[in-house]
Amino acid sequence: MTGRRTTDEPRRTALPRVRYWFDTVVARGTPVLIGWLTLVCLAVVVPASVALVWADRRAPTTRSERLVAVWVSVGQTLKIGGAVGSPLYVLFSVLLALVALLFVSTLVSLITTGLNDKVLALRRGRSTVLEERHTVLLGWSEQVFPIVSELVVANSNQRRAVVAVLGPKDKAEMEDEIALAVGRLGRTRLICRSGVTTDPALVALVRPETARAVLVLTHAGEDGDAHVVKTLLALEAAVRGRGLPGVVAAVRDGRHHRAAQLAAGPRGRVLNIEDVTARLIARTSRQPGLSLVHQELLDFEGDEFYTVHEPELTGYAFGRLLLAYATSCVVGILGSAGDVELNPAADRVLGADDRIVLVTEDDDTAVLADGPLPVDEEAIAVPGPCAPPAERFLVLGWNHRAPRIIEQLDPCVPEGSELVIMTNGEEALRDAARCARSRAGRMRITVHDGDITDPRALADLDVASFDRAVVLGYDDADGGAPGALTGDDRTLVTLLHLRALEKASGRELAVVIEMADDRNRLLAPAREGGDFIVGGRLISLLMTQIAENPHLAEVFDRLFSADGDSLHLKPATHYVLPGREVTFATVVESGRRQGHCVLGYRLHEKALHGPSYGVRVNPDKRDRVRFGAQDSVIVLAREPAAPAAPCATPLSEALPGPFPGGRSRDDIKATGGP
Repeated sequence: MTGRRTTDEPRRTALPRVRYWFDTVVARGTPVLIGWLTLVCLAVVVPASVALVWADRRAPTTRSERLVAVWVSVGQTLKIGGAVGSPLYVLFSVLLALVALLFVSTLVSLITTGLNDKVLALRRGRSTVLEERHTVLLGWSEQVFPIVSELVVANSNQRRAVVAVLGPKDKAEMEDEIALAVGRLGRTRLICRSGVTTDPALVALVRPETARAVLVLTHAGEDGDAHVVKTLLALEAAVRGRGLPGVVAAVRDGRHHRAAQLAAGPRGRVLNIEDVTARLIARTSRQPGLSLVHQELLDFEGDEFYTVHEPELTGYAFGRLLLAYATSCVVGILGSAGDVELNPAADRVLGADDRIVLVTEDDDTAVLADGPLPVDEEAIAVPGPCAPPAERFLVLGWNHRAPRIIEQLDPCVPEGSELVIMTNGEEALRDAARCARSRAGRMRITVHDGDITDPRALADLDVASFDRAVVLGYDDADGGAPGALTGDDRTLVTLLHLRALEKASGRELAVVIEMADDRNRLLAPAREGGDFIVGGRLISLLMTQIAENPHLAEVFDRLFSADGDSLHLKPATHYVLPGREVTFATVVESGRRQGHCVLGYRLHEKALHGPSYGVRVNPDKRDRVRFGAQDSVIVLAREPAAPAAPCATPLSEALPGPFPGGRSRDDIKATGGP
């Protein structure tokens, strides 16, 4: 049965028909559209002009005069003059008015189109950057946010600093993401350009030949390192014959490091993310809190590494330089040939062209002490030989960095230590078993098949019985069963279970956590001041430091090398007597006698309180501090190494030679400082 047609149905069908008719007219082209527009204008203007003339009391009374008035009103409204005269005169006046109207309309259209095209071109980011001494970032990844953030801090005392970013995203989108992640840029001006970084023509948009430094960011995906190499080659092609600035890049796979270094050229510096991350994880697993020290030294907040030329100290032995500054910590010498010696021999003499490597707040705060620094000889401790007890290490998870981590860890652990690996997945278990069979060092290595996100598997391991633990992220989904968690999600769940096991056992476990995304660190259920190793962020900080100060490239090479001196947290009782209030200069002098460079300390009672978590880098050597049995001293030393023979000889007797400022040997002997 059909219903009656309602009165609203014609209204519902009329509107779509009108819209369809309008779309058809527009689709038929410009001439038809102009014709219809003219008819609509006439349909509105002519009746309105008639109404105005007939409603005007001062209008002419005769019909012909009123028609002339209507014509004048229509002509003025439509900008065609409305001239009155003979028909030929009216015709030519209308023709001229139409020509003028067409010219003006065309001119306005051209100007509008040109401005729109220019605005669109600017929004696409395809204009050339006309800057000099700016910093260029090529590529787009999570690295861009910490790098820009650090550059903003580094340029806070600069009058005019520019950072130019070339990435594959839309210009406005990149600017919005950086503004959201970084916040206020201070004195730094951000310029974004859109384009692929493997095209030399697009790389030329950011003027790399006039830049002070170029940073090539890592690229996501399996071909990430290949993309970095191609970007370096495109950079070389873009500036060919015009000089290549200092280039800093990073690769994820160590096998591609050599190719990337060749593409970067002799002035380029390519970092190996895999190698640096593995070394830091291995060192931090033995010394909880060490990641906080690296974070403090690598970012631009607080104190960091600098190199200075100090002619007044030419001819002085390195051991004497350690107490030459009150507010800076000397850690090495940069030779005239570019070679870096971190913590060299105490009798290494500073040459006229050498530079001093030190830790200080800024490049203008490295000021020589104006007098002897106080050293309390009676408070200096002489550590005796001791054999540290064996330790138990637990590694949860597996990735391609794990063998390198174990390789770095094995020579440093006490003899008889044990390493237990728990992972799952056929490939991960096979690699872990191969690593265990191939190593016959200080540690006994065993492998367990288990899901690190399963609380029952963790409980079966008796996690509380271990001294140290490392949580690694799997490289991909192959590390677990189908549907299992991957990446940082797996790490976060594992940490939840470890935290619950710690509470149940009443024993805190020193855990080092490796993460891929620094944003997930804020979500981690770990103790305040925990050790998080975020490889991407660590490399970003290193790249920024080298970009700002190329001299530091060699410093970081030595700092993260396998056979060089590195940062350590040593018991404070190895340097000064516990419970006594001493100056920091006393700790530095005690470290010198053991062949160590002392950079700071960490107080155990403040280890859970941010933002420093008890870490103090480069304190004033005149400040006084009282150390307890659980406090640590930050030193630069070589490890593994045989215990150094204690040296109780005062500085003035151990290092003969000139003394700064004309002070006598008796003055030095009384104070312990130069």
